[in-house]
Amino acid sequence: MFNIVLVEPEIPQNTGNISRTCAVTGCRLHLVRPLGFSVDDRQLKRAGLDYWKDLEIFYYDSFEEVERNNPRANFYLFSTHAERSYADIEFKEGDFLVFGKETAGLGERLLSSHPGQTARIPMRPNERSLNLSNSVAVVVYEAFRQNGFKGMI
Repeated sequence: MFNIVLVEPEIPQNTGNISRTCAVTGCRLHLVRPLGFSVDDRQLKRAGLDYWKDLEIFYYDSFEEVERNNPRANFYLFSTHAERSYADIEFKEGDFLVFGKETAGLGERLLSSHPGQTARIPMRPNERSLNLSNSVAVVVYEAFRQNGFKGMI
């Protein structure tokens, strides 16, 4: 099992899709406020379909709170500004996979405070980024692949 952290997500459909990915893979979802939507948002619920009952979800007021509540956790922060590819990480069960908001990512302060823990999804040089829910799915399934898809059929 892995932990997916969304720092200040803005688009309810993305968070709904990520919630569905978490539910079908057994990942825990950690949401860092402020959120760009209400957790009662109709589009959020619709994107997650009927998977909400299968989801373990936690809410925080800052990324620092995530770190304080999980002091032994191994964090990987994903950004288009990182040098290393996500495929070069050796994921371990329980790792925290951290993604930023759709319009601004994680921010330089957070990225620079975690040297050696940042990675990117390779893409063509003149393209901006992948959709947040697609990015989470790419990384989560690589982490599970490396761990033999433990817990999945």
